[in-house]
Amino acid sequence: MKTKREDLFTREFLLQNMMGPNCVRILEELLASVELHSGMRVLDLGCGMGLTSIFLAGIYDVEVFATDLWIDATDNYERFKSVQLDHKIIPIHADAHELPYAKGFFDVVISVDAYHYFGAKRGFLDEYIVPLTKKDGIIAVAIPGLKKDFFNDVPEVLKPYWQEEDMNFYSRSWWHALWRESMKIKIEQSLSLSCHKKAWEDWLECDNPYAKRDIEMMKAENGQYFDTIGLIATVK
Repeated sequence: MKTKREDLFTREFLLQNMMGPNCVRILEELLASVELHSGMRVLDLGCGMGLTSIFLAGIYDVEVFATDLWIDATDNYERFKSVQLDHKIIPIHADAHELPYAKGFFDVVISVDAYHYFGAKRGFLDEYIVPLTKKDGIIAVAIPGLKKDFFNDVPEVLKPYWQEEDMNFYSRSWWHALWRESMKIKIEQSLSLSCHKKAWEDWLECDNPYAKRDIEMMKAENGQYFDTIGLIATVK
């Protein structure tokens, strides 16, 4: 049975469990271009504290494998129980390079605000994600990125916040080119998501110390450089 969005979680629950720009808002926009059916098997890769998994299971009545490296599976299980969705969401603790799933297991692979941590290397998609996805299955990711690539020319105002080794912020065209290297998928869409500004505003309302740190960064950025990018592909 599907659930209304407002019945899934309160605003307080959202703010307590965000780990970055509002992943539920981002997922809502991303899924406007993805057809989900009741009973589908969905991998939510890099699910964090499970907000996107709760949304997928509650709104779309799909079976979700909520997979994350940083958040303990038992912690997520308790969260899923608290919203009465533990029968639809399976919490898994795993690295994106060592996913414990059968080939062709998933109808859909979703990743919101996580894929850039592990998927920015050539060949990752073909080696680790495509094999787990059924033929004609969907891979849909949303990632923080840039309106235009900096390469080695990071703006002065952002240098105090820029972490070269793990940010992996790139433009939509950069990500599109990376995915286009794969002969195993067909790119359906690559787009800048219109919820970008609001998703960040939601995050900056949180009590999370990382959100507090990001307030000054977003003041410095002032809407000039960052983007939220969506990529949707079909497996051939």
